[in-house]
Amino acid sequence: MQSKSWVNHLRPKKIPFRRRFARASVALIFRRMENAHEELLFIQRARREGDPWSGDMAFPGGRLQPEDESARAAAERETLEETGMDLGRHGRYITRLSDLITRHHSRLRPMVVTPHVFEWHGSRTILPNHEVERAVWVPLDYLAAGENQSQLPWRTPLGTLNMPCCRYQDACIWGLSYSMLQELLTADIKAKSKIPQ
Repeated sequence: MQSKSWVNHLRPKKIPFRRRFARASVALIFRRMENAHEELLFIQRARREGDPWSGDMAFPGGRLQPEDESARAAAERETLEETGMDLGRHGRYITRLSDLITRHHSRLRPMVVTPHVFEWHGSRTILPNHEVERAVWVPLDYLAAGENQSQLPWRTPLGTLNMPCCRYQDACIWGLSYSMLQELLTADIKAKSKIPQ
């Protein structure tokens, strides 16, 4: 993400009639280090009985509430609640990524998740709330490296599927978070290929 020209390579897709679905929004937050390397923030969800995403690595975010003016506002509010990071004061909004559709395993109604990308300029201190087990900054170079990509066996009623994932330390980034990450990395790689070496 050396140059914001990577934003020009994004073609975010919107789900038609998304306002009729349950909605959620997440924040992909990156920061630049002194050595010019970049890191992306992930949270590990607290383990809760009955929560299908319990313990998963994810991006801060959650459902849109009636008081949220937009999906972006929901991502900012949820990030503040879950991590103590005030994106309105210490973040710079970059862009949105493609909508993704999912559903809670116990509900029939689908949910549209909209990812938003921010650059963080605030404190390194993260204050996770009760919904978050831990927060971790992962180097973007690590996330993009082919040797760090793997597969996660996921059991379904029809058999086991091997889901693409990225393993970091003792964590596994997969599912919607992995899909969002791949869209972000693909745009960045396309942009870097246009930068003269």
